[in-house]
Amino acid sequence: MGETIAIVPLIKKILYFYPKESIIVTTTTATASQYILKIFGNTINHVYLPYDLYGPTKRFLNKTNPKLVILMEKEIWPNLIWQIKKKKIPLIIINAHLSEHSFIAYKKLNKFIKNILQKFTLIITDNRENAKKFIELGVQKTNIQIIGNLKFDVNIDKNITLQSNILQKRWKLERPIWIAASTHKGEEKIILDTHKQLLQIFPNLLLILVPRHPERFIKVINLVKKLNFIYILRSTKDNPEQNTQVIVADSIGELMLLYSLANIAFVGGSLIKQGGHNPLEAAINSIPIIMGPYIFNFYDICNKLIKNQGLFIIDNQRALIMTITYLLKNKTISLQYGKNAATTVYNNRGVTEKIFKILQPFIISNK
Repeated sequence: MGETIAIVPLIKKILYFYPKESIIVTTTTATASQYILKIFGNTINHVYLPYDLYGPTKRFLNKTNPKLVILMEKEIWPNLIWQIKKKKIPLIIINAHLSEHSFIAYKKLNKFIKNILQKFTLIITDNRENAKKFIELGVQKTNIQIIGNLKFDVNIDKNITLQSNILQKRWKLERPIWIAASTHKGEEKIILDTHKQLLQIFPNLLLILVPRHPERFIKVINLVKKLNFIYILRSTKDNPEQNTQVIVADSIGELMLLYSLANIAFVGGSLIKQGGHNPLEAAINSIPIIMGPYIFNFYDICNKLIKNQGLFIIDNQRALIMTITYLLKNKTISLQYGKNAATTVYNNRGVTEKIFKILQPFIISNK
């Protein structure tokens, strides 16, 4: 989903400058599909990416007949890539990055991975560390460009701002709110136990709990029930009462809106060995961010936020409680951390424009 959100500004730019070009956007999840269709409607063509098998990928390319193929981040599909190369279609991967785990795994498949990576026309990566990894895996230096991370070009849509203003009035939000976003199995219990203890210090504190995967909504709701919280479900569109303690966000595509309502954000996937999720959507909303120790999926982004004092890294539940307490009791520091987080985003923008300029010759030559 993060990759889908990140590429939206680039798609909009291509549509604006080349309105007659037909763009096909592929996704692999229903959530990403719904998001793309909500943003673009019928201005683009959307299909699910086929299974990476010889037959399905061949039929897919024969039917769509693309003139240029752009992959995002770590989308290494061997059969698809092989078929694209066979058809002599330019193939570019943007925002390319390799986690340490993926890099080690790929090194064990050195010859195979080298053969796949050398089929790319161009690899556009976000930093020198990732560039070095690709070179070590066999990519020629001339086929790599270091541009920066596309995810820094995240924006708050005007509709989000409008919806946020409406919700704030409707919910009468005159109370502290923290959001636990993109949480995984093993994290919700920690989050809810943390909230239970925080309520003893801040009785009117509200938690917005956003599970990462829709298929886990029911399990998370049952856990909230089991722990005897007063809660509402976002899907019902009910307004929280003064005694509401938890809002379970059992909805899709509302994370940016929910961030805009919060004073503090915890970004999930980081208290377990998932590697964390994108903190920039929280950062652009000017709120201080907290993450656990497992941030290897967004190591470079997190380091920038830490360096600029926009992100706290905690190791356990006790540290999470202490950090939230500290921020709630020190509003000036909390606001400064939020401002620092947003400034980090603004200072690293412009990647969409750079990538667009690189893509233009490929778009023009294939018209």
